[in-house]
Amino acid sequence: MGFWKNLFSSSDSSSSFSQIAEYEAYEVGGEELAILNSRPSSSSNNGRIFFSTDRDIDLYELEELCSAVGWSRRPLRKVKKAIQYSFLVVSMWQIRGNQRRLIGFARATSDHAFNATLWDVVVHPDFQSKGLGKALMKFIIKKLRSDDISNITLFADPHVVDFYRNLGFISDPEGIKGMFWYPD
Repeated sequence: MGFWKNLFSSSDSSSSFSQIAEYEAYEVGGEELAILNSRPSSSSNNGRIFFSTDRDIDLYELEELCSAVGWSRRPLRKVKKAIQYSFLVVSMWQIRGNQRRLIGFARATSDHAFNATLWDVVVHPDFQSKGLGKALMKFIIKKLRSDDISNITLFADPHVVDFYRNLGFISDPEGIKGMFWYPD
């Protein structure tokens, strides 16, 4: 239970957004939106940040986001298929005036009962270290928990393990070891 208590009660003091962990959820035309209840610091105009569960994402914009963090390009037809068959898709957007910019993304696959695995968690480098990755993770975990998913797993590159550890994720719970099969 420490994981959930830690995830939903701590705040990120290094953020240029004050208390970004809280958000208001709305449903607009079947799409769930959540607007972060944040006040940008007076020294910067960060605009409004919101989450969406809409799967209609410009794949080129998503690939630009992934490229910005150094990920290799992937075939767009496969990215489209991965999004289509995901249990949950969450995108994070910045609104400034009448412009909208994709600044974060995550998706989850699931057995629809017990387990979900997070994939493609990404936040644009310009928005990292502001608490937005933490807010994205809190949002997707809260959505999964609202669907009664109790086990949430992910795969993390070595340089981001501490980020997930600070959110309460642990390596090899109960001695479980992951195994992988790759084609030759």
